[in-house]
Amino acid sequence: TLDMFAAIYGSEAARDWEGFGLVVQAYLKRAPAVIDWLAELARRGGRRIPVRLVKGAYWDSEIKLAQEQGLDGYPVFTRKPATDISYIACAKRLLSMSDLFYPQFATHNARTIATIVELAGEAGEYEFQRLHGMGEALYDALAEEDGVAAPCRVYAPVGAHQDLLPYLVRRLLENGANTSFVNRIADDDAPIADVIRDPAASLGETPYRPHPGIALPGDMFAPERANSGGIDLADPGSVEALLTDIDTALAEEWIARPIVAGDELDGPPTPVRNPSDRRRTVGTAMEAGEGAVRAALERAGAAWPAWATTAVEERGAALDAYADLLEQNRAAAMALAIREAGKTIPDALAEVREAVDFARYYAACARQDFAAAARLPGPTGESNGIALAGRGVFACISPWNFPLAIFSGQALAALAAGNAVIAKPAEQTPLIAAFAVRLMHRAGIPADVLHLLPGAGATIGAALTGAEAIAGVAFTGSNETARAIAKSLAAKPGALAPLIAETGGQNVMIVDSSALLEQAVADAVGSAFTSAGQRCSCLRVLFLQEEIAAPFIAKLNGAMQEIALGDPHDLATDVGPLIDDAARDTMEAHTRRMTREATLQGATPMGAASQFGLFHPPHAFEIAGLAQLSGEVFGPILHIVRYQADRLDDVVDAVNAAGYGLTLGIQSRIDSTIRRIAARARVGNIYVNRNMIGAVVGVQPFGGEGLSGTGPKAGGPRYLHRFATERTLTVNTAAAGGNPELLSLTDEDLP
Repeated sequence: TLDMFAAIYGSEAARDWEGFGLVVQAYLKRAPAVIDWLAELARRGGRRIPVRLVKGAYWDSEIKLAQEQGLDGYPVFTRKPATDISYIACAKRLLSMSDLFYPQFATHNARTIATIVELAGEAGEYEFQRLHGMGEALYDALAEEDGVAAPCRVYAPVGAHQDLLPYLVRRLLENGANTSFVNRIADDDAPIADVIRDPAASLGETPYRPHPGIALPGDMFAPERANSGGIDLADPGSVEALLTDIDTALAEEWIARPIVAGDELDGPPTPVRNPSDRRRTVGTAMEAGEGAVRAALERAGAAWPAWATTAVEERGAALDAYADLLEQNRAAAMALAIREAGKTIPDALAEVREAVDFARYYAACARQDFAAAARLPGPTGESNGIALAGRGVFACISPWNFPLAIFSGQALAALAAGNAVIAKPAEQTPLIAAFAVRLMHRAGIPADVLHLLPGAGATIGAALTGAEAIAGVAFTGSNETARAIAKSLAAKPGALAPLIAETGGQNVMIVDSSALLEQAVADAVGSAFTSAGQRCSCLRVLFLQEEIAAPFIAKLNGAMQEIALGDPHDLATDVGPLIDDAARDTMEAHTRRMTREATLQGATPMGAASQFGLFHPPHAFEIAGLAQLSGEVFGPILHIVRYQADRLDDVVDAVNAAGYGLTLGIQSRIDSTIRRIAARARVGNIYVNRNMIGAVVGVQPFGGEGLSGTGPKAGGPRYLHRFATERTLTVNTAAAGGNPELLSLTDEDLP
């Protein structure tokens, strides 16, 4: 915003105009620094800048965003008196530089107004501002005061009612807040001294303390675990340092070898190419042979009993140490995610954070559920308990679209539950998997307990799932592969082994006529095209109520024209490449089919930056109905279906009939409609008035039903249980000759 303002302010078109100004929000900790920056700009430009000073309109959103991003702190003050003091400090700055600024004070707070009047004195021109319909009596009283010459500008929002409604609701919520002056002055029982109290007196003379009811982003999940740390990608300094570290990591020689009992083995080498530029090689992968598979099975089978009896605290400490190592090596992990998997910088950062969250969350779950047996009720003279224990050796077969997060999550869950793990990464992304396994070993996971076997699923995967030593399989991928694994597990000798599978979905978003279109369009674009549509949770079919379909599609097409397709290493890129040639061929074939059978409603320009990569631009096609699609289209193609309001139940029934049940989005401002859809839909993860992607570990446990997976949900409280077996212990405590618990009772124990 500041860069844009400086460019326009310094342009030829604005050279002689003093009407181009900026709003400064005092709740931002950087507000005084922004004013100083503007002052220097005005000095260089030789003309005044109108500055509208407000306390801030989206305080709660700033808090939530910082928490979601895992920032070190909040960009805003978390206590209202601190914001009030900041407002006055900023007002002083503005009034003291009347040659550089035309101050405009937007406030409905009587004490703030009185303070500004006292500060201004004869300082020069300035004005107050109030919202139409608010503060009339306050400013009428001010106008009657002698010596107050400052005018009051009345402002009002302008637009159609559907656009104004969210704004007006927002203002009502702000004015109704417990700390709002407008709310408190309307309370006849509130002592006037409290209403106009000096904010400095409210804070006291001790050093400023944040609000104790608002935990720092890193402490959101305390005391159970720490939140994963993020980076403010809007901060140029942070981005510059990150990119430098990423480029340093990319200069390294990356090799993925089979890792068996800590030994890195050689095998047939295959170059790993950058999907955004197939001319470039990221590293080299070596495929595991039959000998490596046999050795991994033998060593894991021999090692797991000792690991299963290792104290849960020690197992959890190893997972926590892995999380710490990942954060310390974040740039290297992001570099591989960007170049090997084609992830954009925000996606790569989210990938690392999710892996960190998996590690800490599963460590916490293990400590809670595996440390001791749960006591069960029973007859007197008897002790009954049930405990969880590891099953044996788990094969973890992970996908390329989350090559660090899901790879780590599967393996760490199995390890936390007391199992040994043989990890088979996706063929497309072995480098980041090898990077992760090396870190896990450094973190304290015994080398005999965790093994890595890169290679083709048809050979390595099949050999593992058919092995007698395998006690279970965790898998994320296609339905077809999941069925093949299930058959292999059923046919193999030895004990029956569980399959934990997550298999994608035909994910739908339903938008009714009450939805806020701007928000719904942004959520649809993010849900459909983030990660080039290569997430299991991505939006595939968008149902639009007939009455709002045309304006929605127009806005959607406009948004799609602004999507930047290109090199994921460039922060300006929104959508990166597809993962391989097969994925691009599939998308191109489906686009040709839709061009013949459907109506194109939007397409993102290809751009020159994508000529050497596996790119397919986002497309939106309008189709007749869900039945026109035979299955999931795993890429950046969105399908649109119009529906009549009285056929909403039919829409949900059609979604259920498709058989998938992973994610569902609902865009509506009618609570009864939201409840109606949610109750009828057979879907694992439902998101209301937000995007449908980016499930957070421990907050939105992720997993579907039907054709979308077996459950339980990854990142949820029951996930580790599926990796474990249950054992009960019953002890006859009276066998020693009596029941001391009963015999020790006396009448004094009566209530």
